[in-house]
Amino acid sequence: MTSISIENAVRTFGSVRAVDDVSIAIRDAEFFTLLGPSGCGKTTLLRMVAGFCDLESGRILFDAERIDTLPPHRRKTGMVFQNYAIFPHLRVGDNVAYGLRARNVPSAERAERIARALKLIQLQGYEDRWPHQLSGGQLQRVAIARAVVIEPSVLLLDEPLSNLDAKLRVEMRGEIRRLQKTLGITVIYVTHDQDEALSMSDRIAVMRAGRVEQLGEPAAIYGAPESPFVAKFVGATNLFEGVVTGRVGDQIDVAIAGGALRVHDARAQAGDRVEISVRPEAIRLLVAGEAAPAGWITLSGTLSGVEYLGAVTRLYVRMFEGAPPLQVAVASAPAGGGEISMAYDPARAVVWTKDR
Repeated sequence: MTSISIENAVRTFGSVRAVDDVSIAIRDAEFFTLLGPSGCGKTTLLRMVAGFCDLESGRILFDAERIDTLPPHRRKTGMVFQNYAIFPHLRVGDNVAYGLRARNVPSAERAERIARALKLIQLQGYEDRWPHQLSGGQLQRVAIARAVVIEPSVLLLDEPLSNLDAKLRVEMRGEIRRLQKTLGITVIYVTHDQDEALSMSDRIAVMRAGRVEQLGEPAAIYGAPESPFVAKFVGATNLFEGVVTGRVGDQIDVAIAGGALRVHDARAQAGDRVEISVRPEAIRLLVAGEAAPAGWITLSGTLSGVEYLGAVTRLYVRMFEGAPPLQVAVASAPAGGGEISMAYDPARAVVWTKDR
């Protein structure tokens, strides 16, 4: 097992600071994900760990050993690329053996390790298949086998599922997590897919413009975002901007465009400008005169749109003039539409105080 310390890493391309003074400590055998939109620096940071991109300043350590000064083949890392990088002119067994041949592993040991790696990714007996005979999911498994057959201390995966269809992506998420637990290996996983990050990771670093916006466990990233950017990027949310007009106990009243909200917050004071996030699933639809739970705040609005998403249905409710429609997640759309009543728990809102 290997822990990783990234300390004050910096990398620029022209005038763009792709990685901007990033420091992250990754634990032994942790599944750690770098999550963010395109251009946020996550792949550049991964390539710096792999040795394919130099640091301008800072350093990277595996356990207590500094590795950013070593060439890639001496860093004990295995890399899985977004486009698989499978050699079309080599059979599956030879593709998996590529790193072993480069390391001059004897043929008998090589055959044993290839067979073991293919068994791990459930492709035993595929040694003599050609890449064009495999499906996308099988090609991805071969790429993973090639990375793990060299027995790396750290496995690096760069958007490995982005070329697969939705159902196969879900299946491969489970396979990669199972493999990581079986091997007990430290993993750094790069993705822009929030579902992948939330479902697979021990911890997540959300990146934006070369910096880490928030680092934490999936439940904290989703349930307690530290900035509006994280709230918007990781899942759907309703965002409001307003000014605090008063306080009632541990709750504040906030004037927003076209109306007002009451939310739980212990810090903001009257006159503060704030931003508020309320997740769609934190809002309950009230039907047939149903009363809101004690302490909840009621709202009303006009149904303006319905989006069927399978497991849930998302309603768009026009509540305040000039404001975006409120998103509400429900099991099924109300019959008839028109005016609807809702309620939310003010303690489930997240509040950020802006500079005055």
